[in-house]
Amino acid sequence: MTVSRVVPATLLLPLFLLLVGADEGGTPVPEAPPVAEASLQDAGTLDAGVAEAADASDAGVLLGLLPPVPVPSRESDPPFAHLRSLPAKQDVLSRAKRNAQGRWVLPGKEGEVPLTIDPVLQGQLTSILAQYQVPFGAVVVLEPATGRVLAMAEHSQVRPDMHGLATRAVYPAASIFKIVTGAALLEAGLTPQAETCFHGGKRRLSSKLLADSASDGQCHSLAEAMGKSANVIFAKLTQRHLSPDTLRRAAARFHFNRQIDFPVPTDVSLAAVPEGDELRFAQTGAGFGDVYLSPLHGALLASVAANGGVWRDPILFEPGEDARTSAGEQVLSPEVARGLTTMLEATVTHGTARRVFRERGMRVPGAVGKTGTLADNKPFRDYSWFVGFAPKDNPKVAVAAVLVNEPLWRIRAAWLGREAMRLGLARLPPGALTPAKEEPPADKAEPAAPQEEGADEEDVPEAPAVPAAPAALPVAETPAAPAEVRSAMSQP
Repeated sequence: MTVSRVVPATLLLPLFLLLVGADEGGTPVPEAPPVAEASLQDAGTLDAGVAEAADASDAGVLLGLLPPVPVPSRESDPPFAHLRSLPAKQDVLSRAKRNAQGRWVLPGKEGEVPLTIDPVLQGQLTSILAQYQVPFGAVVVLEPATGRVLAMAEHSQVRPDMHGLATRAVYPAASIFKIVTGAALLEAGLTPQAETCFHGGKRRLSSKLLADSASDGQCHSLAEAMGKSANVIFAKLTQRHLSPDTLRRAAARFHFNRQIDFPVPTDVSLAAVPEGDELRFAQTGAGFGDVYLSPLHGALLASVAANGGVWRDPILFEPGEDARTSAGEQVLSPEVARGLTTMLEATVTHGTARRVFRERGMRVPGAVGKTGTLADNKPFRDYSWFVGFAPKDNPKVAVAAVLVNEPLWRIRAAWLGREAMRLGLARLPPGALTPAKEEPPADKAEPAAPQEEGADEEDVPEAPAVPAAPAALPVAETPAAPAEVRSAMSQP
């Protein structure tokens, strides 16, 4: 695809840090980081790019229609291979201190700046990641109505020195991109109940699967296709109802190819939408494209549906008493946001995360979300995602969880995302939630699908064995976890 030769200077820093790393002389937070001195172009062109970006903004041109830099190929040059740790001076959470009231604060020249982080929730999620010894993992919890980040936990058993996993856009978005495609399809006039018939496409998509055939023995509604992550349906509908420009504009409104304003340097989530190749375009709509996402951005995607179509920037520092609440950016109509929520609910009730959310004693009433799974082969990396929010009718928490597992794994992202939701809701004050309708007991619920969560979603090799979590983990050797976490340690 064609990539703009003019790169706004403010977009260069995150990707520059990602690809080459950064020195230890980062700018102290909460001041905004400076523009990276190294760039892809000379200073004169950069100045022209900044001016052009400002003119475009003034003219109402949508930002993010083109990636700010060339998008790497997932197959030949996966960004995760270039992952670098966040410099200590830019790692706000590691620099924060606990004050006398137990709040996390960042010391500064003007005094202590309080963070929005909930120390208890942060500790619970960090303990889970450490106790399950995840190779690489991050989970973000935020308050969708305000954008306040409540937890941003991470851990790497492989690279204990690694920091910044929650703000790096080095993970393939996989089927999480179906949220963007699904919103675009709703805007094109489809409804969550619209049915499409298909066959095949369990792991691969080919051109012949996109044409209607006598072999099309299954039919799903659009909501069911989202819940079951039906790749062929999303590819078919992308080809029939969308254009590259339509999908590109939908991605831009969800802030792909755009910088996210946040005190911790955050990579731009890059998305390439191909032109001139119908199969590749359809594959991109189904979640097989060169699209990358950070966990922070993933939680913000879920927040758009939770907020009735409003995008809110994330907040890490508590606003002052006289601060005004931002109205946010209306990126979807309320009607489309409601339809998208209906589609996301199917993931939890009848789809790829159904089994996880039906575990006795671990349910999250009103949860909605989306799973995603993709894998690199050489070397093997299994990326698993979950993004979502709860409760559906009164959203209080939005979450995103990503894990990069080896062939043998202990937990996957849907389980981690559920725990983030459950523990996040448990931190709310009494009466904050509307009483939810009682769910049927697990022994009276309809049988779970005979497959692991996300196992047939996308491009996941069949060979590696995937055992359940061990019956006993070395809890005594890891940070203490709350009782409700320890009680779930033997679950897959």
